[in-house]
Amino acid sequence: MRPLMTLKLRLTLLLGVAALAGALIYAGVTQWPLPQLLLWLQTALTAKPATAAVIKAQPELHLGIYGGLGICAVLLLLLAFWLAGLGMAPVSRLLRALEGAVASYRDGDFSFSIAINRSDELGELIRMHNALGQTLREQRQHLVQRELLLDTVVQNTPVALVLTDSIGRVAYANIASRHLFNEGRNLIGLDFAALLADAPEALRKAVESGEDALLSVEMDGSEETFHLSQRAFRLQGRPHRLQLFRRMTRELSRQEVATWKRVIRVISHELNNSLAPISSLAHSGAELARRGQLDRLPNVFATISERAMHLHGFIAGYASFAKLPTPQPVAVEWTRFLEGLALHCRYRLAAPPPERPGVFDAVQIEQVLINLIKNAHESGSVEDEVTLTILEVGSELRIEVADRGPGMSETVLAQALLPFYSTKRSGTGLGLALAREITEAHGGRVLLANREGGGLRVSLRLPQSAPR
Repeated sequence: MRPLMTLKLRLTLLLGVAALAGALIYAGVTQWPLPQLLLWLQTALTAKPATAAVIKAQPELHLGIYGGLGICAVLLLLLAFWLAGLGMAPVSRLLRALEGAVASYRDGDFSFSIAINRSDELGELIRMHNALGQTLREQRQHLVQRELLLDTVVQNTPVALVLTDSIGRVAYANIASRHLFNEGRNLIGLDFAALLADAPEALRKAVESGEDALLSVEMDGSEETFHLSQRAFRLQGRPHRLQLFRRMTRELSRQEVATWKRVIRVISHELNNSLAPISSLAHSGAELARRGQLDRLPNVFATISERAMHLHGFIAGYASFAKLPTPQPVAVEWTRFLEGLALHCRYRLAAPPPERPGVFDAVQIEQVLINLIKNAHESGSVEDEVTLTILEVGSELRIEVADRGPGMSETVLAQALLPFYSTKRSGTGLGLALAREITEAHGGRVLLANREGGGLRVSLRLPQSAPR
C-alpha cells in the first residue's frame, strides 16, 4: 500500500515553508518591521524628533539593498539548517539503527530489530529490514539444529574421524577416534603425528602415505582390520585433511562366512550336476554289460569321461584362483604381447599402444585380458565393438576393454568383482574376481563403468615402476 505522507511530499512541504519564510524575512528586513525598529532605536539614542523625510531616508541610509540581502541570507541559512535537520532527523536515526543492525549481523547476532512508527518509505524499509532479520534468525536456528544433529551423528558413529589443520593439529575428532588414539581423552589441539607415534606401525605408515588403504594391525592382543580413507580439502580458506578409520574385522568376518557358504553352494551344485549323471551312467553301463549289450558301452563311457573332464576343469579353476602365484613384473614389448593375445581372442585395438614397454607379469595380465574380452563377446556386443585401449597416464598404465552390450545395473556393478558372483546360469563368478586379484597383486585396481550409448568398460590401472 502506498503511504499517504511520502518523503517527496514532506520535502516539498519543507521547501514551500522555506520559500515562504524567505519572502517574509525579506519583507521584514526591507519593509517592516526592521526598518522602523532601527529608526526608533536611532531616535531614542540621539533624542531627536523624527520627521517624515528622515523616516523615509533612514532605511536606505543604514541598510541599503545589499545590507538587506545579507541579513536575509544569514537568516535563511539558519532557517535552512534547522529545516534540514528536521527533515533528515528520521533518516539519520534510521541510518544509525541500520549501522547497529549490520554490526550485529556481522557478529552473528540476528536478534536486532527496529521499532516501526512511520508510514512512509522509511517505515516500509524498516519493515523489510525486520522481515530480513526474522528470516535470518529462522535460517540460523535451522542451521544450528542441523549442526547439532550432524555433530550427534558424527560423534556417535563407529567410524573414527579425525580432522587436522595445515600444521597437523587435530581440529575435530569424534568419540571413536578419542578411544582409538588417546584412551577416550580429548584430541582437539593435539599434534596428530605425535599421537600416531604410539599407534601400530602399519597404521602410522598408512596415514603417512596419504592414500586410502585396507590394513590389519595388532591391537589389544588381537588382529584388527581397518579401512583408512583420507581426503584433503579447504575449510574456511585453509587446508585441512580428513582421516576416516573404519573397523572392518566383524564385517569381513561376516563376508568371509557368507563367501564360504556361497562357495560350498556353488561347488555342491556343480558336483551334483556332474556326479549324478556319472552315477546314473555307471549304473546303466553295468546293466548293459550284464545284458551283453556291449555296443552301447562306448557312448556311456564317453559321456562319463566328458562329465569327469568338466568337473576336473571346474575344480582346476577354483584351485588356480586359490593358488595364484606372486606376479613377476618385467618389461613387456607391446607388439609381441598383442600378437600373442590375438591368438587367443578377437578384439579391435582402439588406439596405438604406448611406445615405452609396459611393466607387469605378461602371463597373468594376458589371462585377465582373455577373460575380459571373452566376457565382452558373450555380452552380445557386435564383434567390431569389442575394443582394447592401452594408455600411459603419468606413472600409471591403463588397459581398457570395452563393448557395446547391455552393460550392468547398479546392483551388479557393486558386486561384479566379488568372488563367485555371476549373473550367468553356468558362470562360476571367477572371471572378474580373478582379474581383480591379479590387478591388486600388481598394486593396481579394477574399475567397472557403463558407457554412454550402452556397453561396459573394464579398466585395469597398473602402477609402472622399473622392472625387477
